[in-house]
Amino acid sequence: METLRILHTNDLHSHFEHFPKIRRYLRQVQETAKADQVLTFDAGDFMDRSHPLSDATEGQANIQLMNDFHYDAITIGNNEGISNPHAVLERLFDQADFPVLLANLREEDGSWPAWAKNYQILKTKKGTRIALVGLTAAYPLTYGPNHWQIKMLGETMDQVLPEIAGKYDCLILLTHVGLRMDQWLAKHYPEIDLIVGGHSHTLLEKGIKQGHTWITQTGKWGNYVGDISLEIGDDHRIVSIKPTTVAVAGLPSEDGDEAEIAGLYSRGQKMLQERLVARLPEKFHEDKLAAVDVSLEAIADFAGTDLAMLSTGLFLTPFKSGVINQFDLQHALPHPMHVVRSTLLGRDLWRLVMEVEKNRHFLEHYPLVGMSFRGKIFGQVYYKGIKYDPLTRNVYVNGQLLDPAKEYRIAVLDHYVLIPFFPTLAIVGENEFLFPQFLREVVAGYLSRKYPVKKESDLIEERTASFPS
Repeated sequence: METLRILHTNDLHSHFEHFPKIRRYLRQVQETAKADQVLTFDAGDFMDRSHPLSDATEGQANIQLMNDFHYDAITIGNNEGISNPHAVLERLFDQADFPVLLANLREEDGSWPAWAKNYQILKTKKGTRIALVGLTAAYPLTYGPNHWQIKMLGETMDQVLPEIAGKYDCLILLTHVGLRMDQWLAKHYPEIDLIVGGHSHTLLEKGIKQGHTWITQTGKWGNYVGDISLEIGDDHRIVSIKPTTVAVAGLPSEDGDEAEIAGLYSRGQKMLQERLVARLPEKFHEDKLAAVDVSLEAIADFAGTDLAMLSTGLFLTPFKSGVINQFDLQHALPHPMHVVRSTLLGRDLWRLVMEVEKNRHFLEHYPLVGMSFRGKIFGQVYYKGIKYDPLTRNVYVNGQLLDPAKEYRIAVLDHYVLIPFFPTLAIVGENEFLFPQFLREVVAGYLSRKYPVKKESDLIEERTASFPS
C-alpha cells in the first residue's frame, strides 16, 4: 500500500496577507507527513495586479514567493493568461522552480509556449505513474486579441488522452475552469481520478464526487488550503481519495508575519510611486466626477471613438491635484480590465442606453463581485457624447437625435460585455477587445499626454513668464 498527501491552492489572487501561514503549513506537511510522498499543486489565478507589488514587478514577486511553497506543478488562470500582456506572460516563469502544465493554450502560430507543458508523467517513490494535465478557462474573445490560441476543453482532452494512454496509473487534472466545467469533464472523461480545480471560487470543504472522479476547490484568496489523502494499492490503482480543507485563519500566527505582509505592500507601493504619470490641475482635487470625465476621454481616445461609458464604482478613490504616480492610479483603478470598441447600429445603441437607464438605480448601490471588478458597488453610469431624455426616451449623440440605421462606435470595458446587465453589447455588438493596456494604463497614457509632468525649472520659467514685465 502507498499513501500520498496532495496539498493544493487556487485563486490566491496576490493575497499576500495569507502567504506566511500558507508557507508554514505547506512546509510542515511536506517535511513531517507520515505519507510516503507529498505533492503540492496550484490551480491558477495566483497573481492579481491589484496588489502593488504584483503590478510593479509584473508578477515576478509572486513567482519568488511561490518558489518557497515547493509546488510540484501548477496551471494558470485567466489573471495570468489574459490580464497580463503576451510578452509579460512569456517571461513570467523564467525564475520559477516548478513546471507549468497547460494543455489548451498555444502561441499565435500554433506552437507550444516555451514555458509550459501540456502534461507531465510523475513517478512516485513506489513506482505509481501519475499523469498530470493542466487546463485553463477557454476565453477566445480575450485570448485571441492577446495573441494566443486557446483550445476548447473537449478538443484538448480528446487530443491529450490518446497521447498519454498506457503511460499512467492515475490521472489528475489541474484546472482553472470552474466547478460547472469540472463536473462536465468528470462526466465526459470518467478516467479522471481527481480534479484539483479553481476559477469559480467554490469552497468544497470535503470535495465532491461525480461518478468515479473526485473534484476539489479551496474557495478564494488563500482562505483555505486543500489537503487530500490518497491510498494506492500495490497494483498502483487508487484505493481511496479523502479530500479536506484547512482554514488558514485558524493556523497560528508568528512574530514577523505582519511585518512581512506590510513590507510586501510597501515595497510595491514605493516602486509604483517612483513612476510619475502626470501633474493634474486643481479641478481634480478629491473630485471623483472629474476622474470619471477624463477617463471617459481617455478610453474614447484609445478606442478612436466619439462615445464612451464608465461607471463610478470603478473609481475606488478620486484622483488628486498635483503630481500623480502609478500607485495613485493603481489604488484608484485596480481592475484588470481592457477597453472594448463596440460597433452598434443606432437602434441597438438606443437599446443599450435603455438597459443602462432601466438598471441605473438598481446598479447604483449594487454589490458586484467578479468579472475583473475589484471594487464594492457598481455605481452610476456616465456617458461621453450621449444624452438621454427620460421624458421622450430619445437618445442624442453629440447633440443630434440618434439615427436608428446609422452605425455608431462606443468605447466600453470588457467588464460591461461580460456582466448580465447590458446584454445588447454581447448579443449584437461588434466588439473589438483592445490589448494589451489595462484601463488604468490607458488612463495613465492619456493623462501623461494631456497633463505632462514638467521639470521644476520649466515650472519656474512658466511662472516667471506669467508676470508682467
